[in-house]
Amino acid sequence: MKAAFVTLGCKLNYAETSTYERGFVKAGLEPVPWREKADLYLVNTCTVTERANAKSRSEIRKLHRINPAAVIVVTGCYAQMKPEEVAALEGVSRVFLSSEKALVVPESLKLLGIQAPGPDALPRVFGAYSSGERTRSFLKVQDGCDNFCRYCTVPYARGRSRSIPICEAVRQAEEIAGKGIREIVLTGVNTGDFGRTNGESFLDLLKALNEVEGIERYRISSIEPNLITEAAVDWIASGTKFQPHFHIPLQAGSDELLEKMGRKYTTAFFADRIDYIRRAMEGPGKPKVFFGIDVMAGLPGETDALFEEGYRFLETLSPAFLHVFPYSKRPGTPAATMPGQVPERVKTERVARLEGLCAELHARFVEANRGIKERVLWESREKDGSMSGYTGNYIRISRPYDPALAGRITDVTI
Repeated sequence: MKAAFVTLGCKLNYAETSTYERGFVKAGLEPVPWREKADLYLVNTCTVTERANAKSRSEIRKLHRINPAAVIVVTGCYAQMKPEEVAALEGVSRVFLSSEKALVVPESLKLLGIQAPGPDALPRVFGAYSSGERTRSFLKVQDGCDNFCRYCTVPYARGRSRSIPICEAVRQAEEIAGKGIREIVLTGVNTGDFGRTNGESFLDLLKALNEVEGIERYRISSIEPNLITEAAVDWIASGTKFQPHFHIPLQAGSDELLEKMGRKYTTAFFADRIDYIRRAMEGPGKPKVFFGIDVMAGLPGETDALFEEGYRFLETLSPAFLHVFPYSKRPGTPAATMPGQVPERVKTERVARLEGLCAELHARFVEANRGIKERVLWESREKDGSMSGYTGNYIRISRPYDPALAGRITDVTI
């Protein structure tokens, strides 16, 4: 039997889909591209915007047309938020809620007539990691969120904050290393919240993972600024496998909007965290720290003046990259009914300006690293006959293809 997989949304979804796929392969199913006729289709959905919901529905309908007799199972955030709506789509055989992720493989196999044992009990967190890339894996160590920011549905779609035990994270990292993968990106909805609900700490997780043989580099994804401790920064800077690369959500560069949206920090605090990391990790001859910052355009109440204030704040911060999103009204959230909703046309204009700023900031970041010695993890061959890879601070470097370098880390001068 053949199985195909469609994933929408974040890296957490990709890590989970990879884990489902490994389970189906272990049961004897052959993975095929989703455009091919398969006996089972799994769709891992996203609900971050209404457009994401529509995309999920479109993909499900497309798969049903490819093979009307196929079993189609659906999981992910859209499935959690609108299970009846998803279940009513033609061709859908089963919808799995967020609490049922450990059942996806065994229950789907049963729909194919294959008996498979399920878990003795549903785990609080479905552990997962991606395995589709040769050089890098996304390891999910945390899920859910307790922040309930006023624009966000994540606590409803993914539940409250919870983490896998450190021993399980280490076991999965060792499994990843056994596949020849050299780099792990730690992922979670709110990665820095790791361990709060089970008596462990984020720093203890980092220290334990640092000892895993075979993994040469780690990156930290999606960590809230108020959860970046000086102790963790100092330890990373002391000479560890953790790279000078951080993905930190800002969402708005205005204190008025941050407070209105229920964020737990000010712009001054955010700037201080960035400055502390730079002072701890940068220096003469050292690479500059890569900061990727999430920012929304068009939050309710974002006047022209507040947008300009945020734009100037981002210019001052001078991160390496901006992940720019237009605000999308999510039914059931406080922000959806707030006054001062920004017209879509204005959101589009603001997104374009921020993306233009991103291009300027990234070019400036690359130039600031010119002449610095760094290490590149080389990936596979590109279509044009070259190969590329990323430095520790996430600058993409290209060179002529050399098969002996694929999957290896070498020194370069940027």
